[in-house]
Amino acid sequence: QVQLVESGGGWVQPGDSLRLSCAASGGTIGNYAMAWFRQAPGKERDFVAGITRAGGKTAYDDSMKGRTTISRDNAKNTVTLQMTSLKPEDTAVYYCAGGLLNDWITTDRGEYSLWGQGTQVTVSS
Repeated sequence: QVQLVESGGGWVQPGDSLRLSCAASGGTIGNYAMAWFRQAPGKERDFVAGITRAGGKTAYDDSMKGRTTISRDNAKNTVTLQMTSLKPEDTAVYYCAGGLLNDWITTDRGEYSLWGQGTQVTVSS
């Protein structure tokens, strides 16, 4: 069973950048579309960004478009989320997820079977 572990979260000030990483073990992520979701206190877990199995296609939530880049390295079994110009409303727990999706991406968290434990991102002055 593939296990995902996120890292890179922390406290940053508005306007700062942050790079989140997701490392997989116990198997390869090469068969999975990968995505990042986030969940703020009292809110639903929402899609942030996704990338197809080979990395040929990406998708972003409108709230993060232009400020976020998702990438993957299947050889290293890692997925990265680079975020810039962070805002207080980006504060949330960020989760890495994997889904057995055939060359497409979905914002539906129900389509993702692999989940990490999450990493906290706090944006505050």
